Formats: sequence, C-alpha cells, structure tokens
Amino acid sequence: MNYTQLQQAIIQYTENTEPTFISNIPNFVIDAENIINNTAQLPAFRKNVTGETTIDFPYVDLPSDFLSVFSIAVTGYDTSGTITSLPYDYLLQKDVNYIREAFPTTTSYGQPKYYSIFSNTALLVGPTPDKCYTLEMHYYAYPASITVAGTSWVGDNFPSVLLWGSLVNAYIYSKGEADLIQTYQSKFQEAMDKLKMMGDGKDRQDNYRTTQVRDQVV
Repeated sequence: MNYTQLQQAIIQYTENTEPTFISNIPNFVIDAENIINNTAQLPAFRKNVTGETTIDFPYVDLPSDFLSVFSIAVTGYDTSGTITSLPYDYLLQKDVNYIREAFPTTTSYGQPKYYSIFSNTALLVGPTPDKCYTLEMHYYAYPASITVAGTSWVGDNFPSVLLWGSLVNAYIYSKGEADLIQTYQSKFQEAMDKLKMMGDGKDRQDNYRTTQVRDQVV
C-alpha cells in the first residue's frame, strides 16, 4: 500500500472529505508510524555507516538520523591515505564516567576499545585514538515517512498496521463513536502483535537452532 492508497482508504473508512480533515491525514499517519517504529524492532529500521576517528580526539560524530546503537567495530586504520584492514574488533559500550575514569587524560592513546553515548550528536571513545581508525556502525534510525517517500517497508509488507493505526488517530480527531474507536484500536493492536512477532521473533531465530514453531497436539 502506497501513500495515495492509504490516504484514499482513510477517507473511505471515515467518509470524511472535509478539507481540514484531509489536510491532517499526514499527521494521523506519522503518529501511527511513530508508534510502530518505537514498538517493533525490524531489520528495515537498521542502517549501516562507516567513518573515521580523529587522531588525539576522543569524540566521534553520530549520523544526523541516529537513534540508538546496534554495534560499533574497528575495521582498520588510515595512515597517509593508505587503509590497513583489521579483523572486526567490536567496541564495548560503557558509561561516560567509566571511560573518564579508565582514561583520565586525552593522552591515553591507543586503539579504541570502549564507547559511550556522550550526547545526541557524538560518541566518546576510549582510549583516545592514536590513528585514524575506520569504524563501522550499525544503528537504529526512523525510516522515511510514507507521507514523504510515497512508500515504506511497513506499507508494502504490513499495510494493515499502518491503516488501523491511522484510522484510530483519524477517528479520535473526528470525535467518532467510542465503540468504533475501540474497535479500530483493537484491530491496530492485533496487527502490531503480528508485526512484533516478525521483528522481535522470526527475525531473531532460525530453524537450525530453535526448530520450527509447533502447536500442541491433543
């Protein structure tokens, strides 16, 4: 389901073509997307970037759309424009206070082994990099809204959760009947349960280790 189809479905379900209502449909959808994005962890919400540390500087800039870290690894270092590859060496997450105490001065040089979220724009690593180390970061970010991109992973694969979530917001805005709002909320929760089963369950196991899902036979 693309955004045009979603918008048309919302209008058809609500039978509301009032201009102010239609102008607020993007807000209904975005609010539903925010709930979805913060409830289910899906591979489609993960991103991957590479970057470099700065010699003698313990801070690393975060991507502008960064929300949380999945993993950070040192993969090599740069000397005079020549990249030397290293085996993946994953950094351990620690509190800022831990890094400050373990490496009390910025002259504690070496390959970074630890990181902490220093602010919403920067990481603190320790020890202070003695080279331009190449970092690879897997992190969580909000995907582009279907209202802007026209399509989205959720819209293509779980359109029901996006539709019911948007309809809940639309009916609350329209001051619709309480029993109908409750019905849509129930539908939204049912769709969210299925989405979480995919993101938090099926995407985190395989049949080799956990076997297939089985129902009890009586």
